[in-house]
Amino acid sequence: MDPALPEPATTHGGDPRAPGTADAGPAMMSFGQLWRDPPVGMALAAQFAVSTGVMLQAAALGKQVYDITGGELDLGWLGLAEFLPSALLVLVTGSVVDRLNRRVVAMCALGGELLCTLFFLFYARSEPSRVWPLFVMAVAFGVARAFLSPAMRVMSPMVAPDGSFTRVIALNSAMWTSAIIIGPAASGFLYSAAPWLAYLVAAVLTAIGIGLVGLIKFRRRPEPPKERATLHSALEGLRLIRRTPILLAAVSLDLFAVLFGGAVALLPAIAEDRLGVGDVAYGWLRAAQGVGAALMAIGLAVRPFNRRIGPTLFIVVAIFGLGTVALGLTRTYWVAFVAIVGLSAADMISVYIRSTLVPLATPPGMQGRVTAVEHVFIGASNELGAFESGVAAALIGTAAAVTLGGVATLAVVGIWWFAFPVLRRIDSFPEQAT
Repeated sequence: MDPALPEPATTHGGDPRAPGTADAGPAMMSFGQLWRDPPVGMALAAQFAVSTGVMLQAAALGKQVYDITGGELDLGWLGLAEFLPSALLVLVTGSVVDRLNRRVVAMCALGGELLCTLFFLFYARSEPSRVWPLFVMAVAFGVARAFLSPAMRVMSPMVAPDGSFTRVIALNSAMWTSAIIIGPAASGFLYSAAPWLAYLVAAVLTAIGIGLVGLIKFRRRPEPPKERATLHSALEGLRLIRRTPILLAAVSLDLFAVLFGGAVALLPAIAEDRLGVGDVAYGWLRAAQGVGAALMAIGLAVRPFNRRIGPTLFIVVAIFGLGTVALGLTRTYWVAFVAIVGLSAADMISVYIRSTLVPLATPPGMQGRVTAVEHVFIGASNELGAFESGVAAALIGTAAAVTLGGVATLAVVGIWWFAFPVLRRIDSFPEQAT
């Protein structure tokens, strides 16, 4: 849940008012104007190139691991290998992003990802029979990703025109969701021809992403923290989330929903063992995530909403759980495809709400540390959810693991509804923290 990225400023995107407030403020730029705006356009292009490469590679890597071993548990180990670096480095990555040039951090991290992708490429050409080198390189890729995610995520406030932050977030989400259609779909065709071709295209896209990030023109840059880099300051992002009920509720709800609803990691097993389809159909099944998410992202970009935020978040996470249950129960390809489209459309709304809420509730000088923690809770929890799903599938079977994961997601929604009344009472987005 997410499918994944300088002058001092005291407001997000320079917008001095929160959406839905009565005060006058800068007018929101239109959809077309934002596309033509050079800083926003370049940032969106970078997001698309990087995300497409990552999604293409992820689909190919999961299929290759399953082809080598034929075990659902190995898909879980792959998810754990990608998760651990983000969890272990969370205190480092956020502080680095807050204190150093975010463009340089992003480009260095992308360089690390490119080296890992080149390893996958050359290893695939060797007709591998062992899976452990893939796990080792997945850990290295996770290290690079741990730095890249917070560095890229905090760029949206740095390029957004005054008054248009929420629409930039929606467009950024549209790029990500387009990537999770095109990347996996292309991966299916490329992998069926030769696995190394999928990694080659992923490497080219990552290289393009490095160049595009280097060309982004930022409208504003946050002031770096004035305090020294200590363990206390590194932990400030975690403390801010813990003492801010809205942040804690929104981030933890998504964390547990993703943890239990991580069925996408099992799609290689679902496609082969339950649906009986080949590489190309598997690629489209992975792309179904992006179909639902992209349709919803386009709607949000054209007509972003800022009312009944809290109740809507609970509803869409519940829909995500129901879609996961349907995916676990079906043996029909098109039912599985529609279930993934539906749960991904709901997830897109959740991503939009959280991606807007977190920056608005976080002081600009702390956004790197907060987004690093959020990446562990949300982005990296996709990989931890993959591990949980892989272990569960090995113990009780793929269908039962997916179905029970969806049921657990619904239970989390019910518990959080009563445990965090502050979240369900949110009607509009808050003002930017200063």
